[in-house]
Amino acid sequence: MRSDESLHDWRQLALRVEQEVGRAVIGQAATIRLINVALFARGHVLLEGDVGVGKTTVLRAISRALGGAFERIEGTIDLMPGDLVYHTYVDAEGKPRIDPGPLLRHGKRLTTFFFNEINRARPQVQSLLLRAMAERTVSAFNREYAFPHMTVFADRNKVEKEETFELASAARDRFMFELNMATPIDPTVREALVFDTAYHDADALIEQVTPNLLPWEDLNTIGAAIQRSIHASPEIRRYVLALWQASETPQAFGISLPGVDMSRLILAGASPRGMSALLRAARVVAWLAERGHVVPDDLHAVLPAALGHRVFFTPIYELRRAELAGALVQQILDKVAAP
Repeated sequence: MRSDESLHDWRQLALRVEQEVGRAVIGQAATIRLINVALFARGHVLLEGDVGVGKTTVLRAISRALGGAFERIEGTIDLMPGDLVYHTYVDAEGKPRIDPGPLLRHGKRLTTFFFNEINRARPQVQSLLLRAMAERTVSAFNREYAFPHMTVFADRNKVEKEETFELASAARDRFMFELNMATPIDPTVREALVFDTAYHDADALIEQVTPNLLPWEDLNTIGAAIQRSIHASPEIRRYVLALWQASETPQAFGISLPGVDMSRLILAGASPRGMSALLRAARVVAWLAERGHVVPDDLHAVLPAALGHRVFFTPIYELRRAELAGALVQQILDKVAAP
């Protein structure tokens, strides 16, 4: 089969995944699309949202449609790095046993790894996860284990500050997207979520999703093929570089925020890895739209999720990140001229 035919077939499967997940989780089409983009751009996702909005349900639905194995771990103050790798217990005969932990027990079949409340885990645990995200390998029992098809999703507790450890800049930069899964505001959706008993049983909802839609073992290969097949014109390349510069020196583009000294706002702009992730994601958006080239709207569709968490403010303004990051990204979109 020619590569363009293969990409067409995969596109239909990718869109089918969105449709199936949308049967289990309503009112979250934008979040589902961006998670799908991250899967095919082979990036990890930091997922935020209020309690009970369906973060776990959407990830379980994605995992079921994708195929492979799903693992979830809870971030706690007493979690240790070894808890990700092995599980110790005493068996029925009173003998100590060591079994593979959540990162290892499925081997190469692990496709979806959900770390709930990652900022409750100690930095040592976060560091181990960083390696797993970057290299999709971990060393244990005197050997190296690989999980090449794994995508990491993490949720951050935004409300409670006691016994939490904020993610370091390097950790946040490892995530392709930072998504806010908001409570639906559409009245029809809100009514369905409250009064339609079909949405009261998460397990039953997950069962409605057609399983194993994708040959997940080939996801890395098809992801690379998408990147090779979707082109960025010289004009788009210049635009991406201008967006990058605007993340570093916003005042050079006439960007200003109320009550902010723009010359003292930025500690560090987006990293090369971050801009590469932005373009990878934009190529996937173009592919899903059946285009062979990137247009500005493809970049705009992923810029808030890909850039906001990668611009780091000086300490005095970092305390206002929740207020300033979105406003800065919107100003970058408004002020940097698109081709």
